Amino acid sequence: VQLQASGGGLVQAGGSLRLSCAASGSIFSIADMGWYRQPPGKQRELVGRCTRNGSTNYADSVKGRFTISRDNAKNTVYLQMNSLKPEDTAVYYCYADIYSGPWSSNTYWGLGTQVTVSS
Repeated sequence: VQLQASGGGLVQAGGSLRLSCAASGSIFSIADMGWYRQPPGKQRELVGRCTRNGSTNYADSVKGRFTISRDNAKNTVYLQMNSLKPEDTAVYYCYADIYSGPWSSNTYWGLGTQVTVSS
């Protein structure tokens, strides 16, 4: 199983970016999908997650600005980031809780994509 993230880059404060993360490989089903980020010199933190039925929750720091969605047919999760701030600068990692069979799941991670917000 692999997760491939894309869509990072450099943007000015107030701008928008959309990240995508597609899972591939031996996939029976996917439970939660979501995003973490690691700002420079800080620990990795949860940005938000999306359940299979579309329920979402977010870190307080991104509520109202970021939206997570997913396409179950494509095994893909998205992160729409609006009104970006310099403090959103981080490496963003996607993850997915994937069942390769009906009984147990593992958490898989993408390699990370850099998001830089200039002031």
